[in-house]
Amino acid sequence: MKKTVEEHAARFDDLAADYDEEKSAEYNECVALVLEHANPDSDDTVLDLGCGTGAIALGLVEQAGRVVGRDISEGMMDEARRKADERGLDNVEFGQGQFREPNYDGEVDIVTSNFAMHHLSDAEKREAISVIAGLGPRRIVLGDVMFFGEPNPEEPFYSPEVDDPATVGVLADAFTDEGYALTAVEMVHEQVGVLVAEKR
Repeated sequence: MKKTVEEHAARFDDLAADYDEEKSAEYNECVALVLEHANPDSDDTVLDLGCGTGAIALGLVEQAGRVVGRDISEGMMDEARRKADERGLDNVEFGQGQFREPNYDGEVDIVTSNFAMHHLSDAEKREAISVIAGLGPRRIVLGDVMFFGEPNPEEPFYSPEVDDPATVGVLADAFTDEGYALTAVEMVHEQVGVLVAEKR
């Protein structure tokens, strides 16, 4: 991680109020794909890590039995809570947590994450995927900045000062090492995609 958790949290606290207004087409396509592939049943519990302002959590809440969002930024989660309150939702909750310490010990059927894990180093991503796998979900759906080929630092999805995206191969290896099989790989952009991992 190129910045501390506290630095990242502060940065996203500052961005929270306008975060939903400034999303790229690729980000929005990733959201749609993560929602489609998560596809929870009505009695499933979904854990959404790096939940931000709730794009994934709130998008799944009507399908799932329960949705738990975790993030490091209180500002982002305040936006998510506000949207949940406006919709009168009572089966979603948001709280502090991070990939390697999700602060959640209940049952979980599906884990989702969108545009968050790329802040971790490759070694930290492996550790995070190991922690997530240890929760026992049958499916993990990861939308993120990831490299399908040689990364071009001039591309808009790669900010070297704060981002540390992995290649698709690194992520695939991390999932398979934890007993998961990749069942879908969706390339949205040369540096953006969605991976779906199912428990073997």
